[in-house]
Amino acid sequence: MQISLLQCQSSRDVKANLAFVDSQLKDLPREANEPQLVVLPECCLLFGGHESLQLEYAGSRHQGELKNALASMAKKYQVYFIAGTIPMRADDGRVFSRCYFFDDHGVTLGHYDKLHLFDVDVADGTKTYRESDTFHPGDHISVIDTPFGKVGLAICYDIRFGDLFRALRLAGADYIALPSAFTKVTGEAHWQVLLQARAIETQCYLLGAGQWGQHNEGSRETWGHSMIVDPWGRVIAKKAAECGWVQAQVDLTELRRIRQQMPVIGHNRFMEPQLK
Repeated sequence: MQISLLQCQSSRDVKANLAFVDSQLKDLPREANEPQLVVLPECCLLFGGHESLQLEYAGSRHQGELKNALASMAKKYQVYFIAGTIPMRADDGRVFSRCYFFDDHGVTLGHYDKLHLFDVDVADGTKTYRESDTFHPGDHISVIDTPFGKVGLAICYDIRFGDLFRALRLAGADYIALPSAFTKVTGEAHWQVLLQARAIETQCYLLGAGQWGQHNEGSRETWGHSMIVDPWGRVIAKKAAECGWVQAQVDLTELRRIRQQMPVIGHNRFMEPQLK
C-alpha cells in the first residue's frame, strides 16, 4: 500500500483550496490498481477566519458542501481519504474541527472531532491562539477498520497528549493519521520529536500531514515538515518545505515484528486511559 500526505498552504479562499487539492490528486504519483491512503492537513479547505466565516461553511448532521466535495474527490480519484479538517456545526454556536475518513467510493467510514483545543500563547506574529472561542471539543476517539489495517485519527495539538495515542493503540490502531497546522515556532521546537515519540510509544505508523508557509497575507506561518514515521521511530519520508506530496510504501510486516519482539502493551502496568 502507498501512503501519500499532501502538504498544503491553504487560505481563507475555499474555492482555491478545493482546486489545489483536486489538481494534486489528479497528478498523484501512483501505480495502477495500487491501494492508496491519502491524508490532508488540518484546515485544508478553510485556513483562518473566526466564527462567522467558519459558520458560513460549516455543515451539520454530517451533511455539508465541504464534506460532499471531499467525498466526491475520494470517489473520483479512487483513494482512501483522510480529509484533513473541516468545520461542522456544534449545538452551542461553535463548530467542531472534524476529520472525515472516506473509502475509495466516497463512502464515509468514520469521523473524529478534535479533542484538545489550541488555547496557547506563542512567540510569533499571531501571539495568542484561542481555538475554543470558535471550536467545540470532541467527545470520542476514533479507530477505523480498513482492508489495509486499523487507522486511528488525531489532529495537530492532540500530539502533545500521550494518553490519547495510547488509547488509540489499545483500540487496535496500526496507523495514526495526524492532520496538522503546527506553528513555525512550536513546529521547529517539537513537531518531529513528538511524532517520533508517539510512533515509538504506540508502535504505530504516524502520518503527519502539515500546512506549510505564510497564510492569508502573512498573518499565520506554519512549519510544514510533513512526514511518515515507522513504528520504530524512523522517519521514512519527509517534505520540509513547499507544497506537494510525501509518499512511502508500507505494510504491516515490520509493525508486527516490532510488536512481537518488544510487547510494550502487555508490559505496561498502568491503568488504561479514559476520556473525561
